Amino acid sequence: MRGLTNFVLMPLTFIGALNWGLVGIFGFDLVAYLFGPATLASNIIYALIGISALVWLIWMFVDRPVSRDR
Repeated sequence: MRGLTNFVLMPLTFIGALNWGLVGIFGFDLVAYLFGPATLASNIIYALIGISALVWLIWMFVDRPVSRDR
């Protein structure tokens, strides 16, 4: 699962965060600019970014190291 996290989930989540930062600061939607507003391609990109962020969030809680006090 580490390969999936490092090569798929992390970049997609980063792209989503970057896009939301651009929207919040400058009012510029990079995904809509590249793929068109409300097109099938942009909807797929938004869905993939959202799913990747959700999977990455769940994976962070599942893969936490167990602390052992001795």
